[in-house]
Amino acid sequence: MSNEKPVQEPATGAAPGGSGCACMGTGPMISELFTRLGPDETTRTHFRNARLEILKGLRHILDQRIADLSASRPSKGAKVAVD
Repeated sequence: MSNEKPVQEPATGAAPGGSGCACMGTGPMISELFTRLGPDETTRTHFRNARLEILKGLRHILDQRIADLSASRPSKGAKVAVD
């Protein structure tokens, strides 16, 4: 018996770079740069803040979409004209 794991093909519509995620493979590249170059605390803080800003942007998009969907839905008990 072999302990090798089968190679999994990326799903259809996967991001370029074959990683299948939004970072398009840059996550491992950044991680390797951190390991090899050992960036100082200022650089680490910059990347941490950048990740937070992306998450805040996604939260804003979701909040706006929720508000749009909630506004377009008729409220319960609304009067409807009947012929």
